[in-house]
Amino acid sequence: MATVRSPVALLLPLAILLLAGSSPAVAQLEVGYYSKTCPNVEVIVREEIEKIMSVAPSLAGPLLRLHFHDCFVRGCDASVLLNATGSNLAEKDAEPNRSLRGFGSVDKVKAKLEAACPNTVSCADVLTLMARDAVVLAKGPFWPVALGRRDGSVSSATEAADQLPPAYGDIPLLTKIFVSKGLDLKDLVVLSGAHTLGTAHCPSYAGRLYNFSSAYNSDPSLDSEYADKLRMRCKSANDKAMLSEMDPGSYKTFDTGYYRHVAKRRGLFQSDAALLTDATTRDYVQRIATGKFDDVFFKDFSESMIRMGNVGVLTGAQGEIRKKCYIVN
Repeated sequence: MATVRSPVALLLPLAILLLAGSSPAVAQLEVGYYSKTCPNVEVIVREEIEKIMSVAPSLAGPLLRLHFHDCFVRGCDASVLLNATGSNLAEKDAEPNRSLRGFGSVDKVKAKLEAACPNTVSCADVLTLMARDAVVLAKGPFWPVALGRRDGSVSSATEAADQLPPAYGDIPLLTKIFVSKGLDLKDLVVLSGAHTLGTAHCPSYAGRLYNFSSAYNSDPSLDSEYADKLRMRCKSANDKAMLSEMDPGSYKTFDTGYYRHVAKRRGLFQSDAALLTDATTRDYVQRIATGKFDDVFFKDFSESMIRMGNVGVLTGAQGEIRKKCYIVN
């Protein structure tokens, strides 16, 4: 099991946390990286995100998910945005990524930046900024984003299938995946809070509803009344059209409702339910579920997002600055 960060470490200022980590690449990221080459980068991204979400407010979750799924495969290098080439299937073609949305929004923001600052801002930085701004516009916390990432040129569906945290994961498996990315048990329970935003297709959770075992029709760790409601929406394990809110009632708003659902055994995924099987993660869920520590969760989420945004980054002469996010130069 991963070691949880001490309370003292959690009190460090965000500015210090931005520079944390032993990787030389992480140390090269900095707030204000484009201050001379593209000084309005954050303004441009924010204005475009505001336009996008004014039309489609439900995109906050998908944009945040894009960033997650990027960083867990080859690090935060925008490889999730690349299209397949020839016989090579890209990350977006992997089963866990086929429901990803928001690619067109990334292209719009990137086009605006290319017009203002050609060949300057990486797609990896664009995706990181968009995820932060999507959270802010969904009434979530703001955190400073250190920039300077460069884009990778390799995208593999096989790697995505092998490395992404699965919806069916238990604590040992999820912890192993997080630790492999330099993240810990605290990051796991905090970043799971991102499920306060967005929806999910039936196949990602239907296994909990039908033929779970010989003794139960549904997962016994799932509240039976909630399971009945889900079955009314998800008619079969193969229903790929129907969507369910991950945080029913406030799936467009970044809040602590997710933890209240999990505490009541109403988390949508097995990975959500798993948070109640470990003493450390269970204590965190139950504490935040009281509704008295929203500020604590917002602070923790900001810190964990900074840590995740530093995973496996390319900097300096590594990688490239893609002109279009879906294809290498």
